Amino acid sequence: MSNHKSGKRKQQQRQAVIRLLILSAILVCINILASRFHKGFDLTREKRFTLSDATKNMLRDMKEVATVDVYLKGKFPAGFQRLSEATRERLQSFKEYAGSKIVYRFSNPLEGKSEKEKGDVAKSLYEKGVEPVSLNVRGEQNASEQIIYPYALVQYRGRSLAVKLLENHLGMSPLEVLNYSESLLEYKLANAIHKLETTIKPRLAYIMGHGEQLGPQTFDLFNTLSHSYFVDTMDLSAEYRINDAIYQAIIINKPTQTFDEKDKFKIDQFIMHGGKVLWALSMLNTPLDSLQKSGQFLTQEYPLNLDDQLFKYGIRVNYDLVEDVQCNQVPLITGTLGNGQPQIELRPWPFLPIFTPTSKHPIVNNMDAVMGKFTNSIDTVITDGVHKTVLLSSSNYSRTAANPVRVSLSMIRFNPDPKLFPRQQIPVAVLAEGKFSSLFANRMAPSFLSVLKDSLKYNFKPSVDSSNAMIVISDGNVMLNTLSQTRGYNEMGYWEYTQSLFANKNFVLNCLEYLTDPHSLLEARNKDMKLRLLDGKRTKDEELKWEALNVGMPIGIVLIFASVYLFFRKRRYEGK
Repeated sequence: MSNHKSGKRKQQQRQAVIRLLILSAILVCINILASRFHKGFDLTREKRFTLSDATKNMLRDMKEVATVDVYLKGKFPAGFQRLSEATRERLQSFKEYAGSKIVYRFSNPLEGKSEKEKGDVAKSLYEKGVEPVSLNVRGEQNASEQIIYPYALVQYRGRSLAVKLLENHLGMSPLEVLNYSESLLEYKLANAIHKLETTIKPRLAYIMGHGEQLGPQTFDLFNTLSHSYFVDTMDLSAEYRINDAIYQAIIINKPTQTFDEKDKFKIDQFIMHGGKVLWALSMLNTPLDSLQKSGQFLTQEYPLNLDDQLFKYGIRVNYDLVEDVQCNQVPLITGTLGNGQPQIELRPWPFLPIFTPTSKHPIVNNMDAVMGKFTNSIDTVITDGVHKTVLLSSSNYSRTAANPVRVSLSMIRFNPDPKLFPRQQIPVAVLAEGKFSSLFANRMAPSFLSVLKDSLKYNFKPSVDSSNAMIVISDGNVMLNTLSQTRGYNEMGYWEYTQSLFANKNFVLNCLEYLTDPHSLLEARNKDMKLRLLDGKRTKDEELKWEALNVGMPIGIVLIFASVYLFFRKRRYEGK
């Protein structure tokens, strides 16, 4: 009898060991499969963990390995820890589609370095485009300063590109800025890889010959464009056509002189052959030198002769000036201080509007405000086959003043009254897309068309073959920079009196990227992450309640299950 029990016990032990081995093997297999085949479910309302289709396609088509060095490692405040983790999550989601083609690592470039070594590291990073940020960290006893590098250095195909992870945004709180930065991570990282993957830069033509801006005021424009494009200056009057096989787009930046019919024909046919145009036009002359000398000026029309051409494409730039309550500030002497120095105050001036994007179009979605200066309004015209999208517009408290406009510095003595600015959302930048028709259709002599075709080998097109696009900005100052004695060449969109940097540069780059790159990753900019902040007062009032709930609920659940288990176990053996 004892031998029988002993044999039965050994058999049960063998079965238990076999079950344990089988269970262990199953767990190992599940872990192996989980590491190779990862699948997640994005249950967030704004789909913050889901990559755009353009990003997925780009990652799947990667030919070589991209290495991403992220310099956000260490002890940071909670907000920066969150940005670091968000960057890690985004790069991990990149690996799910690119596989081993994405390699990333996090490091603190200053960790364990002496003061001299830190200086060498900082210099080396600066040469790569990685700049430090000074962070004030408040402790329980005192505050300290911490130098961090919120950047990622992307290396691909023998080239590298620095990606700034921490964005700036006017009017946002620190938490909102971090959330805004997180929303742009996918676009920034994917766009960096895309740029490094593109071996041939698109070529642009900067049109000249009609008083267009060229010189110190366009230094930042050409310097910025040179990183992503080949830019040629072209005297339009000296060319018989704009070669669409060479140039993907042309820039017409604040012309002041007349376009004759020949030059208009060259631009028109460039568009009909598929070329893109970025227009930045000021229809009125606003002489700032007169403003500095006499404190006022009267606007006059520029004789551009472009009205009929733009109208044909579905856009009309008006001869007026937009005034907006949401505007930049200029200094005003309001009195004299006790030491005899003038008392200067900054006052708003409606002729310097600030345009905060409200459109969800990828060009401007999640973008900071753009600075305007003596901006005209735009009307869109119904045109068959052409769709218009307003990219920038005024605030809900704005108005227009028709030419001739008397502009005086004395106006800044009075704060603008919103009641006197009844108009809302006046368009100042418009994207036109579709099948454009030529301004010169049915107007050209057959003999001229014959010479054009036979001698110049250039076919006249009365309309585009497929959908085309152009962008019209009714402010010729958007792409211009200023100069200062202390800073030298300022960036586009920098306003020295308030030391604010607006998003003019990003706006111009996004416009050109949309026009020139059919595989653009701008779709990823549409991601909008909501910042769901806790109610501070309620959190403080109900602190003990939620702490007790978080600690007591898990313990209570375990006790309930244990009680139920013991109850049914007791009933079972009592019955036997």
